[in-house]
Amino acid sequence: MVEKKKLVIIPTPNKKFIHGVTIDIRLGNQFYTFCQSKKYSIDLSKSKNEIALMLQEIMSKKKVISNSERFVLKPKSLALAVTLEKVVMPNDLVGWIDGRSSLARLGLMIHATAHRIDPGWSGNIVLEFFNSGNMILTLCPGMLIGALSFELLSSPSLRPYNMRRDAKYFNQDGVTLSKIYED
Repeated sequence: MVEKKKLVIIPTPNKKFIHGVTIDIRLGNQFYTFCQSKKYSIDLSKSKNEIALMLQEIMSKKKVISNSERFVLKPKSLALAVTLEKVVMPNDLVGWIDGRSSLARLGLMIHATAHRIDPGWSGNIVLEFFNSGNMILTLCPGMLIGALSFELLSSPSLRPYNMRRDAKYFNQDGVTLSKIYED
């Protein structure tokens, strides 16, 4: 599918990153972290505008680092990151992202719950990093961070992501904050 350009991954993965059922993906260079805030909770029962204001208060500015710099993830911390690769899914394929076992054994989780890549979706994959360990983890752009696997659907999706009016994250370019407050 990659060779036939039915599944598009930019940059095209090196053959050494393609395995029996997965394609390795790498860490990009954009991050968001959560600031210490007077607000210790995000009240999801509030209005969309109130939630947006809360998120603006607790999120850092987007941090873009060079390939020679490192990103530090403290223990028990959540951060948003992005894959180096951009993925364009066809309408008859669903994708899954999973972390690397070797990094998980150090406490790094790369997605909190959102590991499905919908048919018709396009963009850089945002990673929800959580350091569940007790040690500081230092990450660098370009490092192997996870793997994609795919399932072929029996027929094209009747409502692919790129055709939805409510598609919040279509053509996601870089690390993107939560859009819980958007319709």
